[in-house]
Amino acid sequence: MNHTASDSLISILDLEPLERNLFRGRSPNAGWQRVFGGQVIGQALLAACKTVEGRQPHSLHAYFMLPGDPAIPIVYEVERLRDGRSFSTRRVLAIQHGEAIFAMSASFQVAEPGLEHQMPMPDVPMPEELPDREEMNRSVLPNMPDAVRAYYQRERPIEIRPVEFSRYASARKMEPKFNVWIRAMQALPDDPAVHQSVLAYASDLMLLDSSLIAHGRTVFDKAIQGASLDHAMWFHRPFRADEWLLYAQDSPSTSGARGFARGLIFNRAGDLVASVAQEGLIRPRPVTA
Repeated sequence: MNHTASDSLISILDLEPLERNLFRGRSPNAGWQRVFGGQVIGQALLAACKTVEGRQPHSLHAYFMLPGDPAIPIVYEVERLRDGRSFSTRRVLAIQHGEAIFAMSASFQVAEPGLEHQMPMPDVPMPEELPDREEMNRSVLPNMPDAVRAYYQRERPIEIRPVEFSRYASARKMEPKFNVWIRAMQALPDDPAVHQSVLAYASDLMLLDSSLIAHGRTVFDKAIQGASLDHAMWFHRPFRADEWLLYAQDSPSTSGARGFARGLIFNRAGDLVASVAQEGLIRPRPVTA
């Protein structure tokens, strides 16, 4: 297996400390026109984690304000808002060209016991029952639109195995639900902050796309201008991002050229490890010949 893409994930998350509360991150040399939103979320979370000891993040809330420039590094400025007996709060600004392109607040908590319940994991095929990358390239992707095929054939550090792949082959309006198995392509260090940051990275890969299923569209449609506007994430239980996780997504609403989508992330044993919510721009636009 070519580990180039997966190796780049480790290097992306290897932030350079510049000064107390100040870090620098880079973008992969992947030819993107703008920085992938999940990269900024993951790097910002890891920057915040580097300023907290003995506590794990339990939530983050973020806003995307400007497109990121992949040609230059991103500077992350962490503000230590509070360190209490049980909780710590951090605010992170991602800065390029002297302007904030992204803002995030994150909360950390000391581990403690308490009441527990969770939603059940959807009854879907396990990842081994779905086509792997080689089989997808051979028997699935040739029947898909060009943009979909290009997306799934792209080298990336996260392996993706969609359950409802047939939605891409039809413009039929369907129930807005989308289940995808994900995992890092490479074994990761044991540091929980790395796994949380990798999952934060992966959580932005296709969540917005689920808001278009009810309309028979996808983010690959040239008639749709898509962009993440905000992103929230909650970490419930320990997990490893280099083991298979089910990302069960749905979309309760679209309105005002915005799509709202949610995701529940389960490990293969059925434990709910994280939840995600996002609103994004899904603006219809004319297509010129």
